[in-house]
Amino acid sequence: MRGAKLLVLLVASSLCLYAAIAAQETCPADLDAKCGDGAADDWEGEFFPGIAKIKYEGPTSKKPLAYKWYNAEEVILGKKMKDWLRFSVAFWHTFRGTGGDPFGAATKAWPWEDGTNSLAMAKRRMKAHFEFMEKLGVDRWCFHDRDIAPDGKTLAETNANLDEIVELAKQLQDETNIKPLWGTAQLFMHPRYMHGAATSPEVKVYAYAAAQVKKALEVTHYLGGENYVFWGGREGYQTLLNTDMKRELEHLANFLQAAVDHKKKIGFKGILLIEPKPQEPTKHQYDWDVATTFSFLQKYGLTGEFKINVECNHATLSGHSCHHELETARINGLLGNIDANTGDPQVGWDTDEFLTDISEATLVMSSVVKNGGLAPGGFNFDAKLRRESTDVEDMFIAHISGMDTMARGLRNVAKLIEDGSLDELVRKRYQSFDSEIGAMIEAGKGDFETLEKKVLEWGEPTVPSGKQELAEMLFQSAL
Repeated sequence: MRGAKLLVLLVASSLCLYAAIAAQETCPADLDAKCGDGAADDWEGEFFPGIAKIKYEGPTSKKPLAYKWYNAEEVILGKKMKDWLRFSVAFWHTFRGTGGDPFGAATKAWPWEDGTNSLAMAKRRMKAHFEFMEKLGVDRWCFHDRDIAPDGKTLAETNANLDEIVELAKQLQDETNIKPLWGTAQLFMHPRYMHGAATSPEVKVYAYAAAQVKKALEVTHYLGGENYVFWGGREGYQTLLNTDMKRELEHLANFLQAAVDHKKKIGFKGILLIEPKPQEPTKHQYDWDVATTFSFLQKYGLTGEFKINVECNHATLSGHSCHHELETARINGLLGNIDANTGDPQVGWDTDEFLTDISEATLVMSSVVKNGGLAPGGFNFDAKLRRESTDVEDMFIAHISGMDTMARGLRNVAKLIEDGSLDELVRKRYQSFDSEIGAMIEAGKGDFETLEKKVLEWGEPTVPSGKQELAEMLFQSAL
């Protein structure tokens, strides 16, 4: 009998504890709600005490919290480094990343977090974000609408939540001269978007996505954003057996055209960007890579309205190098922005690691320099700390390492240009087209009859070496 009473008492205690935890996890988006000890916006002092503003100390510095290669005001190839690189902090990975994965729970418990998704917590998080950027010396940021403000019970309530956080962000921007590189709508996490947003077979979902993008565009414009990104994580399919691909692609094109129309209506002068990715979470994503996206834009008459946001990890997932995707975008006049990250070659998914490979960074920067820069785009660190990195200073170390890597890549490109040997190798490889017949071909006037006569005159062509090993040697010499 005593054992039975004890069991009942233990069960009752467990239920009370579970109820308390559940109440905290489902804290309403209400400033007046009392939902856990930290629900009120009562944070005092710095969020990153003991960490001063990060300074450039040069390659010989051994300090983790110092730049070795990124010197913002230094002029390289006629521009300041900060103008070539235009760095941005991704709010979602940096301040909403938990370290959780499909096999394990969250590992990060930042001191300012209280375990709720309240408006008060969102405000505190935004203040921490701006202090982080100020200390890092980065003057741009990127965001998804639902990452910076919590969902409400209705669209109207959700928009009101977003407005409240945006007002705080605007105030913090005015105080710091920091502004968004780009904004976007999160159209992939909520269950309503399980079949897609613009490509959903349900018209009410399509309409909801349109309303969400409308608001996100307006918010990005209000905050002075320079670009707006479309990443269609669920704009694709899991199987063609239940998919009308033609209809979905037409719906997507109409959705993007409506976005263009609204952009012009509200006077937003920023660039609309599409971010390709081949798959994950869908089996097949419609904007698979840059070439596929370019073809889509051409078919639906949208090429003059959009550019491309190339993410390096997405490039490798599609079977290309980041350099390939950048060059494909650049030569077609579509290179607008870069999500600077990388994947692990031994892992077959989107790991979003900070890019720290000097060779890769040099190739990336070679495309950027050839493009004349990225403005009004830039480099957004769509990258996250590893699950096992749980110290607050790791947030700084990761960004410093990523920034130094891209800066070192820029310095290497300057070396290659100054040396000129690699450019000369490429020039010589195509020098036969600098002839009269070559010029005729490149002008589109090389008809087959004329070319046949030349072949009969020349005889069998002599094909020179491609000098690939020499090209690789010259490239490596700059690293």
